Amino acid sequence: MAQEKLTSKSVMKYRFGVLRRLKESDKTPIKILLLAAIIGAAVGLIGSLFMLGTTWISNYRTQSVGDLVIDKWLIIPTMFAVSAILAMIGYYLVKRFSPESGGSGIPEIEGALQDLRPVRWWRVIPVKFFGGLGTLGSGMVLGREGPTVQLGANISQMFYDIFRLKDNESRHTLLAAGAAAGLSTAFNAPLAGILFIIEEMRPQFKYSLISIKAVFIGAVTATIVFRLINGEAALLNIGQFSSAPMNTLWLYLVLGLLFGIVGICFNRFLLFLQDKFLAFYQNKISRFVLMGGLIGGAFGAIGVYTPEIVGGGYSVIHQMVAGQFTITLIFLFFALRFLTSTISFSSGAPGGIFSPLLALGTLFGGVFGYAVLELFPHYQIEVGTFAIAGMGALFAATVRAPLTGIVLVLEMTNNYQLILPMIITCIGATMMAQFLGGRPLYSVILEKTLERSAKEESAAKATIPPSA
Repeated sequence: MAQEKLTSKSVMKYRFGVLRRLKESDKTPIKILLLAAIIGAAVGLIGSLFMLGTTWISNYRTQSVGDLVIDKWLIIPTMFAVSAILAMIGYYLVKRFSPESGGSGIPEIEGALQDLRPVRWWRVIPVKFFGGLGTLGSGMVLGREGPTVQLGANISQMFYDIFRLKDNESRHTLLAAGAAAGLSTAFNAPLAGILFIIEEMRPQFKYSLISIKAVFIGAVTATIVFRLINGEAALLNIGQFSSAPMNTLWLYLVLGLLFGIVGICFNRFLLFLQDKFLAFYQNKISRFVLMGGLIGGAFGAIGVYTPEIVGGGYSVIHQMVAGQFTITLIFLFFALRFLTSTISFSSGAPGGIFSPLLALGTLFGGVFGYAVLELFPHYQIEVGTFAIAGMGALFAATVRAPLTGIVLVLEMTNNYQLILPMIITCIGATMMAQFLGGRPLYSVILEKTLERSAKEESAAKATIPPSA
């Protein structure tokens, strides 16, 4: 009896000890992980609404103009006017209320993770959302993926402020989780969202057990919400391809090396155009908005008869893989989309470059595939495999995140059997780009942004008269 009493007291003492330790323990990690889940769900919802909104506006613009305008000669000027108005709304919102919302927004998040750029969520979220609806809905060659990443990180900062958290480490963790949730939502690719933070943002991401768990949770919850709204199908349903034969793997290395050159050219031309646009704007809102209207209107009008060279690019990927273009037409579309995508992005519009890069990579990979088919007819070659490999290769060459590019394309297309040629192509592209002295696109853009900010601050201080 005494022994039973002693055992009962020991059990009670143990239980009270566990409760006491639980009460006295630091609840911050649990709070951060719960917040990451809430943030992921919010980003999944907002990102889904952003995708549905841009699709609806773009479709409504093309259908309404076609239905309302009877005279075919008036379709082009009408489409120009409607697209110009939509684009000008986006450009005006950016220049007037939130300059940091221009472009993809990913360099801004990388800067925020280094405490070099502020995160003003109260103005970025509405401007990026509605400004993006305008520019992407106008038919400009932009993607919604970069903006969704910026929206995700800003939603994280919003929750950080609402819950009045104080430590900077928690802020960094939540920013990374929100960014991962944004990319996961944009591509319906949770693993790519996680890898993007670990690989592309590795200089800024503060790795710890809590931070990596938060990134995982944010990406997973965002993807769950996205799939509840939009379904579970892969974002690019382009069919299944057979595995690449072993005797053709060397061709994927050649393709990757070529993509390294293309990626260098793309980055340098884009940055060149960006400098030219900034020199023309002279920080004047009227020039910025009117140029946006001109670009948006022109691309909207072009899309009436040649939709393959404008827009985000998912439709042209489907057409290319389905074999609807000749090799001459594919090369022409590649050259034209190279121009339209660099113009759209470098002009400062609120929009990203991810999906235009995927479309460009698909087209160039298709050109290479058809050329190889002519040169080596005895090989068992499917042109689509080179097109899929090209999607990730151009991403790897420009953004310099090969692992993210590989997993992203495999998740988007559901062609996991092509992992070996994908790895070979992306590594070849990255090695060639590095050998030629290229640098990651977002890192260069962030550096230029910081330089401009420093110059503006110096100029502002110079205009302030010295105190008496």
